[in-house]
Amino acid sequence: MSSPLVAVIGRSRHTHNYENALRSLGIPYITTLDVQEADRATHLLLPGGCDIAPIFFGQQDHGSRSIDTELDILQFQALALFMAQKKPVLGICKGLQLINVHLGGTIRQHIDTAAMHEWKEGDQMHRVYHCGLNRSDFFFQLYGTGTTVNSAHHQAIDRLGGGLAAVCRTADSVIEGIMHVSLPVIAVQWHPERIMDSGGARLLHYFTSPVSTW
Repeated sequence: MSSPLVAVIGRSRHTHNYENALRSLGIPYITTLDVQEADRATHLLLPGGCDIAPIFFGQQDHGSRSIDTELDILQFQALALFMAQKKPVLGICKGLQLINVHLGGTIRQHIDTAAMHEWKEGDQMHRVYHCGLNRSDFFFQLYGTGTTVNSAHHQAIDRLGGGLAAVCRTADSVIEGIMHVSLPVIAVQWHPERIMDSGGARLLHYFTSPVSTW
């Protein structure tokens, strides 16, 4: 298998942490808003960022923040392209929510327990727990029955999209990890690129390993 090339679909002023993380692991990447340029990559990384425009999951705005509809469209287009070709996809924070919405799921625009999930000065940490039906999913392979992660979100998955399975949750029942049941698509609600020494590097290595080893 040829070496991986990761396409990061985001505005370059907001993608430095992802680029630094990939560079630290020696993983080649391109950061682009050009979906056709992204298509030459082997892997797609959908980064964190603004909230998704609620129109994409059939709702009016009830507390979404800093919406960037143009970016949403480009990220949805890239996701559809990579999924159609069965190329590996990793969603991080907003990226998890994009995958869910793309597959017909919905988002809670502001969760009741947002105070324990929102970004504060420095990373806010909490536990996530395995909730898969078996022990073959990526979360259990990497973290076992649970791990401590960082948090910077105020929204969460409500209805899970078609073909997706939850693999981990928090104590307040927020879904923080998902996978597609038949495609190489995984996503987490936390930010592995900011906790490389505490499990983040493990996830990025897994994402860019041959799919046959997933």
